[in-house]
Amino acid sequence: MLNPDIASPLATGYIYRMAERSGDWYRQAKRDLESAKAQKEAGFYEWACFISQQASEKALKATLQKHGADAWGHALVDLLKAVADIAKIDSGIQSSARFLDKYYIPARYPNGWASGSPSDFITEQDAIDAIGHSQNILRFSKGLLAG
Repeated sequence: MLNPDIASPLATGYIYRMAERSGDWYRQAKRDLESAKAQKEAGFYEWACFISQQASEKALKATLQKHGADAWGHALVDLLKAVADIAKIDSGIQSSARFLDKYYIPARYPNGWASGSPSDFITEQDAIDAIGHSQNILRFSKGLLAG
């Protein structure tokens, strides 16, 4: 719910700049990655994959915010397009983003599959790979946050 004491930018015609909170975003990204590891260990491979994507999303949003850009959306490949204005994106990071984006919806919803549920299709190896790709993106973001 919106705070009634703060006027909506749409109602006032003014756009308010968000406070710089990249550290908060990155800390949560690291916690999400730890959660993904715990989900994998508990056998919830679909959740490990989804949370790995979420950790990466938060890390990229931290990077963009640190450099004065607003970040909207959930697709890692789109967030990387904005990060490309800040830093060179190598093919490994792009591959990691593409890999993880596959888990944003299908890892959570049965209608992402012709039949069955995500847990019927997403394997332990998928979770291991997703965590590894997320670690790559968090390392990449950490380097940009330090600079």
